[in-house]
Amino acid sequence: MIHEPIVAARACPLCGAGADQAEPFLSDTRDESRVSASSFASRKVPEYMSHAMVRCRACDLAYVDRPPSVASLAASYHEADYDSAEEAEDAADAYARALGPVLQQLKGRGAALEIGTGTAAFLERLQNAGFTSLVGVEPSTAAIAAAPTHRKAWIREGIFEEGDFAPDSFDLICCFMTLEHVQDPGALVASAYRLLRPGGVFVGVTHDRRGLLNRLLGRRSPIVDIEHMQLFSAKSARRLLQINGYGDVGGASFYNSYRPSYWLRLVPLPAGLKAGLTRMVRGSWLDRRRLSVNVGNFMSWGFKTS
Repeated sequence: MIHEPIVAARACPLCGAGADQAEPFLSDTRDESRVSASSFASRKVPEYMSHAMVRCRACDLAYVDRPPSVASLAASYHEADYDSAEEAEDAADAYARALGPVLQQLKGRGAALEIGTGTAAFLERLQNAGFTSLVGVEPSTAAIAAAPTHRKAWIREGIFEEGDFAPDSFDLICCFMTLEHVQDPGALVASAYRLLRPGGVFVGVTHDRRGLLNRLLGRRSPIVDIEHMQLFSAKSARRLLQINGYGDVGGASFYNSYRPSYWLRLVPLPAGLKAGLTRMVRGSWLDRRRLSVNVGNFMSWGFKTS
């Protein structure tokens, strides 16, 4: 799908600073001939294409200042391929481990909402943790189709809309690897705040563009992606919650654990060499193991304190 950009440059979607606070961050490297349904798939082979991005000097967010329309983004995710159900299970385990200390601070474990739920793998971890009412929102038809039958009842197909839910109705709202993809992350977390019960918590996971590995790889980092409308640092991820009214805001980096063949998918190697190595590893005894790596993913959280 060819995206028509917004003509006028937008203000910073985190703090609202204007163009006078923006400096160049990434150049436009899109090639529309290479854009396909897999370009908007979860955990895809990196394409290293990106929209032009600027960095906000006021809050440290890097963002696309002339993004595609909301409608074209929604259509792209609706039509996206999905072939990472196994990796989704591994990611859910990592999120559950990282979230453990935050859940210990929650008073209630009633209702939980996940924005961008995929196959609802993480919702199942929340069920095991004692949550009694589960709902996930997911725009990708293919991801929902890949979900096990018993999870599909939890999933609502579409884009997250605050009006679909009652205010003060959730103890936990999660949004993992999705805040980079929406055009207005501030509006999303503000909506989540209104949907939380007092004492409830919002938890997000984003890439930390200032993480060591991402800084070393530069433009060859998998986070340089046509899907990303903004890239956070640890500072800006926490700031997103603070500026939208959350209290007791915190954050921490964590380790992800995946099969070696999946990690190979992300390594910036020539395509032929990468494909050959992946074929050698996939299905071997080595690929039955999980390798834990801190690749610069960052979990941030904030509570509704009143």
